[in-house]
Amino acid sequence: MRDSRQFATVSQVPLIKYQALGNDYLVMDLPGPLDDLVALLPELCDRNRGLGSDGLLAFDPAAMSVRIFNPDRSEAQKSGNGLRITAAHAVLEHGAPNRFELRTADRSNAVQVLVRNGAEIVTELDIGRPSFRAADLPADFDGEPEEVELETPVGRVKAVLVSVGNPHCVVFGQPVTKKRCLELGPHLERHPAFPERTNVQLCEVIDRARVRAEIWERGAGYTLASGTSASAVTAACMRRNLVDANVTVEMPGGDLSVRREPNGNLVQSGPARRVYRAVIDLSDFRA
Repeated sequence: MRDSRQFATVSQVPLIKYQALGNDYLVMDLPGPLDDLVALLPELCDRNRGLGSDGLLAFDPAAMSVRIFNPDRSEAQKSGNGLRITAAHAVLEHGAPNRFELRTADRSNAVQVLVRNGAEIVTELDIGRPSFRAADLPADFDGEPEEVELETPVGRVKAVLVSVGNPHCVVFGQPVTKKRCLELGPHLERHPAFPERTNVQLCEVIDRARVRAEIWERGAGYTLASGTSASAVTAACMRRNLVDANVTVEMPGGDLSVRREPNGNLVQSGPARRVYRAVIDLSDFRA
């Protein structure tokens, strides 16, 4: 089969769609018309009028680095599922080895390939050490609060604040349902306490090895799964001594395993799968 990239013109862009536990991204290789593509992301990511996606991953194979963009055009600091998707892309499309480093804006992330099964790659990803300092999110609180109370138009909630390279607000004591997540998510994402907005999770502990979460992503909205959200939920539960060092996080899109290393870093493992290849004409999405 001939590589679809050879047909690309100035107005045409080759993309590959991947999903990880239902969290789906469009992936493009750099160099390419990144600015033009980002400008069209609301149209491209629309699930009724476009390709449908939770965002765009711009991968630079020469630097082994990735930039992550949300459907609202904002650039994300980090995405666990996005990184595992990028790792799968690096393996499937660029022949990456079983161990390599994948660079994001904040750090170099260690990747280990666990399973290769056709278009699906299972990887282990070092997310780093979580921080509970409000300034690291940032959030308008002092120090490392054990818990904060946040007032919203749909009720007051109690939450643990945690950064895993991006900001998270892990909410306890609320119904862990899609309905409640849709109610609270938009208000908490843009709460005045979070000057750069935040990701939101509703969390329920099942036992010391398993928790359940519903997720509202900053810049993307309700999503079936999120790697950094799973890590943040795990970190918040560990901070409260509700779970042990190995945790399975149940999300609507599927389960993700997270463990705490002796150095305090969180390591997650899970699958990512290539879905399809496409060459799009940017003019088709312009008004």
